[in-house]
Amino acid sequence: MDAHPLKLKVRSCAAETPFIRSLVFDVEDGVVPRWQAGAHVRVALPDGGDRPYSLMALPGLPGGALALGVLREEASTGGSQFMHALKVGDVVKASAPVNNFHLHENAAPALLFAGGIGITPILSMAAELTARATPFRLHYAGRAQGLLAFLPHLQEICTRELSIHYDSDESRLDIATALGDAAANCHIYVCGPAGMIEAVRAAARASIPTERMHYELFKAEQPGSPDRPFEVELKSSGQIVSVAAGQTIIQALEAAGLDVLYDCQRGDCGICQCGVLEGVPDHRDVILSDDEKASNKVMQICVSRAKSARLVLDL
Repeated sequence: MDAHPLKLKVRSCAAETPFIRSLVFDVEDGVVPRWQAGAHVRVALPDGGDRPYSLMALPGLPGGALALGVLREEASTGGSQFMHALKVGDVVKASAPVNNFHLHENAAPALLFAGGIGITPILSMAAELTARATPFRLHYAGRAQGLLAFLPHLQEICTRELSIHYDSDESRLDIATALGDAAANCHIYVCGPAGMIEAVRAAARASIPTERMHYELFKAEQPGSPDRPFEVELKSSGQIVSVAAGQTIIQALEAAGLDVLYDCQRGDCGICQCGVLEGVPDHRDVILSDDEKASNKVMQICVSRAKSARLVLDL
């Protein structure tokens, strides 16, 4: 089965900030996909890999077109460099839309938090909530003025439901105040850097049930690969699988012919979680609590690695 069945042709592109670029594509080959807020596609790269990018419901987007927003990473390993070099008329391949970050289906209000490029799925959520006439508030935070992308689009979508915050002045985001002003039955959505996600989760933990807390991590591309190889031993069979420096545990297990349950491959959905019986994981997910990470009893094998030479997993 083709992992990238869509052929997308660049219709237009624009610099939204010095570091963020928007790209609008026409579907050149394949059925125009239906998607909902929170969905992303994975764009194939020349080196054989791919990168996930959230789909954006930009106002005035031509029918059948797909819009993405891409941050130029300082330590890019090829993904954002490739995307920022695309020109009108260029063609790329992409996956069908995948959604691990759904909006709730009921009429409960929503509180949205976005940091930096994390605005891309949150913008689509704001558009969908506006269309549903569901109450919401969106808090969008960045380092300084001029670095927040898609503000005109957000102002058109949100009207008075948008709050802008800059770390560099008195408008800095106060998460506790934002949560305190929220309706008692609201759902919380946050997308952005890991530090922001953890701060919102920590502040919300006392008052927001887990089922009403939703988040997605926009993880920067990792430079080079300082990661070291290690071994994984499967408790059920005693089989030992080597994990290379540039390889995830899931990739190594699949290369060894094993069937592994997983979904997001970003460390934020929890589907690949497994028990750790021996060894010390190098936790790189955003779903485990600090206590769970400190216990070293469970890990997310899609992104986390090993600090020890070998891990014995309950697989």
